[in-house]
Amino acid sequence: MSIGVAIPRKSHIWSRQVTDWYVEPQWCSQRLFDSESFVGEIIDPACGTRRIVQAARDHGHCAAGFDITEGHDFLLSEQRVANVCSNPPYSRFREFAEHALQLARYKVALIYPLARIVAARWLRETPLARIYLLTPRPSIPPAELILRGEKPCGGRVDFCWLVWIQGFNGRPELCWLHRDGGSS
Repeated sequence: MSIGVAIPRKSHIWSRQVTDWYVEPQWCSQRLFDSESFVGEIIDPACGTRRIVQAARDHGHCAAGFDITEGHDFLLSEQRVANVCSNPPYSRFREFAEHALQLARYKVALIYPLARIVAARWLRETPLARIYLLTPRPSIPPAELILRGEKPCGGRVDFCWLVWIQGFNGRPELCWLHRDGGSS
């Protein structure tokens, strides 16, 4: 390759969405449930298109979801649940994660932009047990693209699943979830 030769970029850059509603590819949730065990029901309190709920059900879990667009504000909920799995609004991620940790009896799993972990020092005070890097980089576009039937590809932001286990004390394990199956 010559220096100074422009390489065409195959990634997408979307404008920041006011609603903070982004949709992950189905494989992201499928691979999480392939690799992570859960006991009890799984609730997605920011379910959007219900992809996480469907992936949990596909793996034999009792799962349900609700969303603020349906009038259910998770941050006002006081109902205890077994597990929370979600792709929450990133602008309110810490608030969402801390509330989920107050309500979940066993595990919390949330999708998060990987680059933001570096500045999230508050994570050190939580029972964060695993970080699953998603590979190849998933394209997580604004929901309206998915609702219009578009098929996004070429994500530009790295994402991961953060998995907390109540009572865990130690350093989080770093793992990979591959689109085509398996983890490491």
